[in-house]
Amino acid sequence: MAFFKKLKDRLFKSSSKIEDGLDAIIEDGGTQDASDPPAEIDPKAEALATTLEGVTASEAQQAVDHLIASGAATEVPADDTAKPEPEEQPTPEPDTVPVPKPATVPEPKPDTVPTPKPATVPAPEPERVPDPKPDTIPVPKPTTPPGPRPAPAPPVEVPEPPQEVPPATPTEAPVPSGDPAPAPTPVEIPLDTLPKAEAPTKTGLLGRLLGRGDGKGVTRRALDDDMLEQLEELLITADMGVDTALRVTANLAEGRMGKRLSTQEIKELLAQEIARIMEPVARPLPLYSKTPQVVLVVGVNGSGKTTTIGKLASQFRAAGKKVVIAAGDTFRAAAVEQLQVWGDRAGVPVLTAPEGSDPASLAFDAMGQAQADGADLLMIDTAGRLQNRADLMEELSKIVRVIRKKDPSAPHNTLLVLDATTGQNALSQVATFQKLADVSGLVMTKLDGTAKGGVLVALADKFGLPIHAIGVGEQIDDLAPFDPEDFAAALTGIER
Repeated sequence: MAFFKKLKDRLFKSSSKIEDGLDAIIEDGGTQDASDPPAEIDPKAEALATTLEGVTASEAQQAVDHLIASGAATEVPADDTAKPEPEEQPTPEPDTVPVPKPATVPEPKPDTVPTPKPATVPAPEPERVPDPKPDTIPVPKPTTPPGPRPAPAPPVEVPEPPQEVPPATPTEAPVPSGDPAPAPTPVEIPLDTLPKAEAPTKTGLLGRLLGRGDGKGVTRRALDDDMLEQLEELLITADMGVDTALRVTANLAEGRMGKRLSTQEIKELLAQEIARIMEPVARPLPLYSKTPQVVLVVGVNGSGKTTTIGKLASQFRAAGKKVVIAAGDTFRAAAVEQLQVWGDRAGVPVLTAPEGSDPASLAFDAMGQAQADGADLLMIDTAGRLQNRADLMEELSKIVRVIRKKDPSAPHNTLLVLDATTGQNALSQVATFQKLADVSGLVMTKLDGTAKGGVLVALADKFGLPIHAIGVGEQIDDLAPFDPEDFAAALTGIER
């Protein structure tokens, strides 16, 4: 999984290109479908959307934030929601108590009635008298109470409570002149009975009550001939080649014509088709009982042969094998030194020869040395050569002939190292090297660069040669066995 993440992160040039291309194809002529059907609107939820007074401290904040964010309502503070209504109530207060105005006006008992204070105060009755709320008090309107209550209120009962409550009431009196009404109203609103108010998990309180989901619509497009053409062009630009692109799209369309597909669904279908093509060729490097097993590594200039040999030698040594490396690239300057550095990293001995010497002679001597040392594997590096240079390719054929004089069955493996950035030119390389060196397997390197990666699918589809490993970097652990499903997912941009 760690290597897949590395492959996915470093193969972004190809995966992002395919992903962006698929998005463009689906959006071109596609329509958006709602991800989830809208829920039915609860009548109580509609009432809640218009009157927010009954919401508790936490629920009110969530409800107000959601309404303001969606534009369904303007901001309404939770504590001052009914301020405009209480302005009409202070007017009846002076009418009901004309004589004890000095005592009743400062007296914020109506304010304390909604708050928990009336419960603690021993005389809540006088406080109800000035309260113009017929809803909460079953007693008739101020016409009846002012008769019996005015007498006891002004002389003794009125002054005593102000002495006990003045410190708290004067502060509340000026501001809560409009507060007395809002406090009782939220308590009386039957919001406790709302069943959905307890589940603001996904879209918030009002979002769930009003059936508003957060899920965005998914764009889909019907699979038709035009869409298939666009998919073919996209795969061709990803270096898959014309024949492979046509085969992949034909398999994808089988039984799905006319169906509406999303980008994610097409990604999964493409990944399945690519993995199906790559599955037969995903095989590790075979190991034989005969020792030393000779592994000849070939490829064009700069394909990554030297670094691949160092990484493979490190893995084989970690598996308990005794490995010897022969530096057969005697033409390139500093090639031997580079291989020696990799040999030191892997803890593997490197057999060398003077610069400019015959590489076939070095390969012959290395086989004898490996037999004497009891090595399990002998990995022979060769000079890079272009597949269109007949003279250089003849030198490679000479190395193979000389090795077979020592062991007729050698080389037991011939690995062709391919640079993924070469694109469709890799097909020509495989065809030429297979004729002259009898290539037995492939290693694809530099998938972390500007490579599009699709050429590996074309190689598997056309030649069917085993793909032993892929490289995604220059570190010694940046070479891993080829996994077709991981590669297909990384190529198409699927998260795993």
